[in-house]
Amino acid sequence: MSRYKILIADDEEQMLLLLSSYLESSGFAITTAGNGKEVLDLYHQQVFDLVVLDIMMPEVDGFTVCKKIREKSNVPIIMLTAKSEELDRIHGLKIGADDYIVKPFSPKELVARVEALLRRSLNYNQRQDVISIGDLVVDLVGHKVTVNGKIINLTRKEFNLLEFFIHHKGQVFAREQLLDRIWGLESTGTLRTVDTHIKTLRLKLDTASDYIKTVWGVGYKFEV
Repeated sequence: MSRYKILIADDEEQMLLLLSSYLESSGFAITTAGNGKEVLDLYHQQVFDLVVLDIMMPEVDGFTVCKKIREKSNVPIIMLTAKSEELDRIHGLKIGADDYIVKPFSPKELVARVEALLRRSLNYNQRQDVISIGDLVVDLVGHKVTVNGKIINLTRKEFNLLEFFIHHKGQVFAREQLLDRIWGLESTGTLRTVDTHIKTLRLKLDTASDYIKTVWGVGYKFEV
C-alpha cells in the first residue's frame, strides 16, 4: 500500500506550500486544492486518509465541503480558519469535523494533530493483526485469508483490495478511486482491471463474497 494520503485545501498559496512541505517531510503523500470545488472534484477521483480544510475558500466554503464529504465518508477532517469565535468551532465540529485549528498556528502543531487523529482512525497502521468478520478471517500480518476455516489463496492486489475494503467498511468507492489507491496513479491498469479483480475476489471468498456490494452507477463498498 502507498503512503498515507492527505488532501490540503486553502486559498493561500504560501500556506499550502508551507503545510505541504512539513507534512511531506513527515512521510505523507500530499495533494493540494485552492478552493472548495476543487476539493470535491479531487475527493471524487481519489481516496484520501485525511482532509485538511480551510473554511474561507472561494466557490465552495469549507463548511459546505465538510458536510458533502460527510454524506459519504468518515474520513478524518481537520478544519483551518482565521476565525476564533467559539460558535464557528462548534459549528465545524457539529457538521462532522474531527479537529479544529485557528490561524495562525505552527505547522508542527498541524503535523502533530494529523498524526494523533490518524492514530485514532482505522486508516493508521496501528491496526488489528487479525480481523474476523463472520466466517471471514483476515490475518493482515501473515497475509492469510480463511473462509469457514478454508485457506483462500489471493494475489497481492486481491489481498490489498480486501484489506482496503475492510478498513473502510460502509464507504462507497468509485472504480477510479480504487484504481488510484490499489494500483497507483502510475499504473497502466484500467477501470476494467478493478472490475476483474473484484469479480475474482468475490469468487474466491465464496460465502463471504456478499460483503462486497456493487453500488450501481457509483462503484463498490464493503458492508457487513
